[in-house]
Amino acid sequence: MVRQRMSSADSVFVHLEDPTNLMMVTAVMLLGTPVDYLRLAAIMEHRLLAFDRFRQRTVASRLRRGRLYWKDVTGFDLDYHLQRATLSVPGDQAALQETVSLLASRPLELSRPPWQFHLVESYGQGSALICRLHHSLGDGMALVHVLLSLADDHPDAAWPTPPAGAAQPRSGWQGTPLASMYGRFRARRQRAHHLGRKALTLLGQPPSIASATEKGIEVAAAVAKLGLAGPDPATILRGELGVTKRAAWSEGIPLEDVKTVGSQLGGTVNDVLLAAVTGALRRYLHERGDPLKDAEFRATIPVNMRTPGTEDELGNQIGVYLLDLPVGIVDPVARLRELKERMDRIKHSPEAAVTSIGLKAVGQFSARTQRYLINLLGTKATSVITNVRGPEERLYLAGAPLEALLAWVPKAGGLGIGVSILSYAGQVRLGVITDAGLVPDPEAIVAGLQAEFDALLALAQETEEMPSPAELVSRLDKALVTLASLLEGIATESDSPGAEALLRCQALTKAGRQCRNRALPGLDFCQVHA
Repeated sequence: MVRQRMSSADSVFVHLEDPTNLMMVTAVMLLGTPVDYLRLAAIMEHRLLAFDRFRQRTVASRLRRGRLYWKDVTGFDLDYHLQRATLSVPGDQAALQETVSLLASRPLELSRPPWQFHLVESYGQGSALICRLHHSLGDGMALVHVLLSLADDHPDAAWPTPPAGAAQPRSGWQGTPLASMYGRFRARRQRAHHLGRKALTLLGQPPSIASATEKGIEVAAAVAKLGLAGPDPATILRGELGVTKRAAWSEGIPLEDVKTVGSQLGGTVNDVLLAAVTGALRRYLHERGDPLKDAEFRATIPVNMRTPGTEDELGNQIGVYLLDLPVGIVDPVARLRELKERMDRIKHSPEAAVTSIGLKAVGQFSARTQRYLINLLGTKATSVITNVRGPEERLYLAGAPLEALLAWVPKAGGLGIGVSILSYAGQVRLGVITDAGLVPDPEAIVAGLQAEFDALLALAQETEEMPSPAELVSRLDKALVTLASLLEGIATESDSPGAEALLRCQALTKAGRQCRNRALPGLDFCQVHA
């Protein structure tokens, strides 16, 4: 039976598994019409099970304590991994959120392949698919790609036929422990050879050494930031975790509206949504009487470290930013601009690369040490915020239109709140998952998110409607020409004493136009001399 060694980064998420903080990615696919269970099962067997990993479970080595492997299971049971679910009456979003919350609080069985889907056959006019996948299978980018691989770009796709022999275990020496051992030896030899050549290159090129030294200083600064950062301030969002989790999500926000805010007020799509999240957390704390003595706390921001074209590769290839959220800034525009500056600094730092390497290094330690180090990092933050960009075109799952996609990553390190941002088909949805003992009402944070974004959009639209300086000058010029013409007509047709005053106004108007032609301060000249 095939056994493959688990990567050090993937093994961390197995060792971090805890009843109060499950290392599980939870996703929800909202579908516009009911889905046929048998058709969905055929699609999963044809596409999902094409990934060998989804037929494997985790096993621990008996010789090397803590070392984990992926091992093929015998008698794989698809019916266990794809189950039907029903909602409580009236079967609305609140009922679905209740079911998602219940499943997000229930651990996956690691004695089986660590994933399970639950088909809600009746949700509104359609259906929903709740997906639970252990983080050891892959990071958020990889697992969202896996979920989207189940979908088609048109509703009339034929029922797939599972490939012959798909359930048969592989044979031969490929994939055996002996082959894995040889492969690791060859990889290490190639790596050593590559490093040797790189060292010779650096010795022959002093400018490269200078560049490497500069990078080394940046890396040292990133390490110092992560190591020296103190614990996050105590708020109602932090505390001892329980088993029960609560999930909620927003309605779709048009992606074009988000881009409008960014273009008018300054910032990327990610900057705008982070500002809305920060404002929502501020609202939640303020409304519940938290004094906000400390004007900031941190969020961990997972970063995709994959090279383009490798999104379909399973496993964890992520780094982390540690971002200070300016919850103390009241003005939404000032908050957005401050967040943009901070994100720009972080994105140009090696912080994500450092944490990516650190995650792989942590995986080399014992399970106990891994938990200690990750939990230590968790004390330095209050929340985790993820952002995944989905496809722009509409997709179909088993013939049903995929209306929305949501996904939450686990809150490693004892964090009590997670926020997900996921764009799909021109819409952005924000999901919040919380520890019920700390934040029993995540829908309040979702409402705050919507209110904060609406405020930013209103300000952006006001800015968009305001004429540009060039347009203001053009309008002023036309007004002055019209006024001068009227005054000239009145003055020439009147012999009254007021005619002299009108001629003075006419002269001042012409002077104002001349000032306007030089610079807009001419307006001040006209005002003073009038």
